[in-house]
Amino acid sequence: MHDLATGRYLHEKAPVLIVGPCGTGKSHLAQALGHCAVRQGQDVVFAACAQLLAQSLNAARATGSYERKLAALAKVPLLIIDDFGLKPLRAPADEDLHDLIAERYEQAATSSPATSTSDEWDQAFPGNRLLASATVDRLRHNAYCLTLDGASYRAPRQGPNKAKTTLASTPKKQPTLNPRRRSSEPIQTGSYMPVRGGSIVPVSDSV
Repeated sequence: MHDLATGRYLHEKAPVLIVGPCGTGKSHLAQALGHCAVRQGQDVVFAACAQLLAQSLNAARATGSYERKLAALAKVPLLIIDDFGLKPLRAPADEDLHDLIAERYEQAATSSPATSTSDEWDQAFPGNRLLASATVDRLRHNAYCLTLDGASYRAPRQGPNKAKTTLASTPKKQPTLNPRRRSSEPIQTGSYMPVRGGSIVPVSDSV
């Protein structure tokens, strides 16, 4: 994690994949990387996958500005797509995501927090397996993979005594940063708001 915080992956234009069970802090870690990038002078966009596709790209298509919106998103140094693979993508959302990932491939860094592993991401494209393979292959190539494990932080609140016992007996596991994977080896809250230079601006003022 400290290695990622240096921002080296931004200069390498490499993806960062954060996978693990629900409630283990994937989105928080992705946001932390985003803040580190902002402090280094980089522009960052954080958006839930469904909102990015529906409220940004699909809405741009309706107003005839799809190509301009796609080009703007493709140039952002760090794009964090939260909840990737959480919901199945239907046309034209699956094609929009593929176009976005393809435009950013080896041109800018993309981070994708996801509950499922990359081997299961093709299930997010139920209508087009070939499109799924092409999209996931670009996301995994030369990616850094941060694998989280342990119990959910969203567990029900316990009584004082029981809480102390639980915390003492089930410590949280530290995230594991895997080496960068190459070739084809296996290895997401809020509204769509970009972060620019340490401040948050509305979508209409961004891209």
